[in-house]
Amino acid sequence: MPQYVVLSRLTQEGRKIPKERPERLKEVNQEIAKIKAEVMQRYALLGKYDFHVMLQAPDNDTVVKIMVELGSQGTSETATLAAIPIDEFLKMVR
Repeated sequence: MPQYVVLSRLTQEGRKIPKERPERLKEVNQEIAKIKAEVMQRYALLGKYDFHVMLQAPDNDTVVKIMVELGSQGTSETATLAAIPIDEFLKMVR
């Protein structure tokens, strides 16, 4: 199944969540699962982005739905990248 890297930054409103509603950070995984994708890994980051998420989803359309749903909540801004396993990449370039 295709994998995606999602880098996110909390908005000013979103920065309140870790202290006021820390459980919300894990609820996002359940919302993603409802849209037929799976969170493989999540990390909090130091630097330009606040979180790194690895998703598996059936296709780009599913990922678009997830990003629109999460973005509409106004608590984060995301950058989403398709991730290609290196062996698959090497097959493509041969």
